[in-house]
Amino acid sequence: MPIENLKDSAKPSGPIKLKNGWTVEVDRNLCIGAASCVVLAPEAYALDDEAKAVIPKTIDNDTEDKILAGAKSCPVDAIIIKDEQGKRIHPKS
Repeated sequence: MPIENLKDSAKPSGPIKLKNGWTVEVDRNLCIGAASCVVLAPEAYALDDEAKAVIPKTIDNDTEDKILAGAKSCPVDAIIIKDEQGKRIHPKS
């Protein structure tokens, strides 16, 4: 994915603060590039040249349900979502 299409080019995998107050981050050490997140939430997730999930500018266009479904589809729970207060929404700790 071209760097200009990332939500934050300095932190392509987050943590990224969304308009709804959530923070989304991909643990690149855990990500295996399964791309299930991309299939379920194509506005929220993409894969980079290393087949690791990154967060595009368009993430705020996806619904909370899709963003969460994409995270939940990750077979290794590499996508971490926290609410406005920093409480983990997914994966549950």
